[in-house]
Amino acid sequence: MGEKDLWQSVLDEIYPEVNTASFHAWFNDLKLIKIQNNKVFIQVPMEIHKRILTQNYYTLLDDAFYKITNHNYEFEFLLKEEVETEEEKETVNVDNVDNLVNVVNTPTVTVEREWESNLIPDLNFDNYIVGDSNRLAKTAGMIVAEQPGKVHNPLFIYGKSGLGKTHLMHAIGNYIATHSNKKVLYTTSEMFKDDYINIISNENKGNNIQVASDFKKKYREVDVLIIDDIQYLVGAEKTQQEFFHTFNALHQANKQIIISSDRSPDDLKLLEERLRSRFMWGLPVDIYPPDFELRCKIIRSKLKNTSIVNKIDENVIEYIANNCQNDVRFLEGAVNRLLAYTAMIVPEVVDLNFAIEALADFVNHNIYTRSSIEGIQKAVADYYKITVDDLKGKKRSANIAYPRQIAMYLSRTLTEENLNRIGLEFGGRDHSTVIHACDKITSDLKKNPALEQQLKEIQNKM
Repeated sequence: MGEKDLWQSVLDEIYPEVNTASFHAWFNDLKLIKIQNNKVFIQVPMEIHKRILTQNYYTLLDDAFYKITNHNYEFEFLLKEEVETEEEKETVNVDNVDNLVNVVNTPTVTVEREWESNLIPDLNFDNYIVGDSNRLAKTAGMIVAEQPGKVHNPLFIYGKSGLGKTHLMHAIGNYIATHSNKKVLYTTSEMFKDDYINIISNENKGNNIQVASDFKKKYREVDVLIIDDIQYLVGAEKTQQEFFHTFNALHQANKQIIISSDRSPDDLKLLEERLRSRFMWGLPVDIYPPDFELRCKIIRSKLKNTSIVNKIDENVIEYIANNCQNDVRFLEGAVNRLLAYTAMIVPEVVDLNFAIEALADFVNHNIYTRSSIEGIQKAVADYYKITVDDLKGKKRSANIAYPRQIAMYLSRTLTEENLNRIGLEFGGRDHSTVIHACDKITSDLKKNPALEQQLKEIQNKM
């Protein structure tokens, strides 16, 4: 089948699946350019078609191609001028092979090392599962990916660990890298800190000037800087100063900055005020723990193309979703555990009883539930030999006030509840009281190893 006939067959498959207005708006003016290296190149009339087709109709296109060819492809959407640019590149490559060989053999030519973006290709928008808890964050991420440096700069994504912040950041970076020639760099605050410390450590070795130059080239000569877990710059004052200057240099040049944290800019009290204020210049978006429906969607996506996808009962999916409520990584761990157990036992059907047996040691049914403020209060009260009412009450004696701060700290770090909810559970206290408690315990942990041991013992109860 020729490409022209193939494309017409694809359109014929799609037409009954959408209403007439949508078909004419998004499919009528598309052109199949070529199929190469397992990728389908499609010409679109406007930039908005790229976003709509990627966000709303990618799966529909994939299904239509699979029905006709029995093969899965990737899709790349190009504007007319982008198609012409690609064709010119191919012509140059074919016509100038001899010249290119001569250039390579010329000793004065230097070849620039390939740029390391640190992006993970498998983390993209296509496999980022969306629900009410992360819909706004993904929408904002796609807008930034379409127009880096022009809107929502910086984009500040925050939420507790394990909710998909890193996946979303890689998805944005991969989209930009794939659809433009912009230089993208993904890093973490720890990596940034290590690179900066490397400058200082080389001061007495005679090569710190070159190291400093490499540092600035790495972080300031990019078009998109993605920095994960910014909260770990707390306590590193000189590194914060350097990041402040890096931020300013990129922002003034209209380069896109994407930042993630486990808490909102307002809650990062131990970071410099001037940094926190700049984080608010763009768009802060939070990601909440996945609701039941989204957890089920994530589990189904993880089971897709596995050996048990056609063996598993729906109530098993619901069982996992109900018992892994606050962390996407925990969901993935449960699915992996189930797959491993299934590979050993090889049951004919993966039913609820089988799943309970497989996950018996993985799913915790202890009375101290990690995601429960009530469970944390009970564990802390038991450890310090006080009552839960003491934690919720008005007493300010040291033997009660400090355990109360510890309980607030654990509620903030071990649950997905917001500051207002935590304050409410501790006798209706203000959110600023919770922030103070968290900052106090965070500071004490750096100076008091015994406190760290106490927290471990409390968590062992849970």
